[in-house]
Amino acid sequence: MSPLITPSELSGLAEATILDVRWKLGGPPGIEAYREGHVPGAVFCDLNTDLAASPGAQGRHPLPAADRFQDAMRRLGVSGSRTVVVYDEADSTAAARAWWTLRHFGHPDVRVLDGGLRAWVSEGLPVAGGEQETAPGDFVARPGGMPVLDAEQALELAADGVLLDARAAERYRGEVEPVDPVAGHIPGAVSAPTGENVDSVGRFHLPDFLRERFNTLGAVPGVRVGAYCGSGVTAAHEVLALEVAGIQGALYVGSWSNWVADPARPVATG
Repeated sequence: MSPLITPSELSGLAEATILDVRWKLGGPPGIEAYREGHVPGAVFCDLNTDLAASPGAQGRHPLPAADRFQDAMRRLGVSGSRTVVVYDEADSTAAARAWWTLRHFGHPDVRVLDGGLRAWVSEGLPVAGGEQETAPGDFVARPGGMPVLDAEQALELAADGVLLDARAAERYRGEVEPVDPVAGHIPGAVSAPTGENVDSVGRFHLPDFLRERFNTLGAVPGVRVGAYCGSGVTAAHEVLALEVAGIQGALYVGSWSNWVADPARPVATG
């Protein structure tokens, strides 16, 4: 089953928990856009507080503890027996983090609204304002549902497999670094900006297109694949695109923000 769902498919679902995960690096807070208009029945999921622990040496968006994530999801109405649909504004960057984190903590049925709220509105479907109340869920968080990498494993994968750098190409090359204190990339990593996973309106390219893209980058059958970015958000989008293409990818959750926290780790540029 595809991890993606179309607006018409979502509108026809008899029962689902819908999470609005709109978020932008540097703001404004997604809750503001949510209150202005969201998919009817959706509740707002805060990427910074519901899908990540506090920033630190482990990165800017480290994984939350299982009990903390479980509490957050139950508050948002998530149950293990009910489909969860996640979405953001359009390109699924933030929604992919919700998809990946729920999958990692054991939810069996998580879908991403392809094209986000923009696609929903473009099909003439209704939106609701204000905030949505929901009954508590019963989700039980059990980590280990998705493969993860730490810093050492990421470096090994860059040498023995394919480690995709999901950031913009200029950040990979070390020409600019708007967020982290050191510019560059993990030695051996391959540049694979997530913007190339979607079309001009933010919908994922077809599976065959994505498969060819990743095959060209070295992600072929029999080769282990992983992804990282600045803080483990856009890299989740890369893992989602890999899954659409039928390729399993591991996520280095700490990503570049964790990598450069240790000055002894090597940095490549160019």
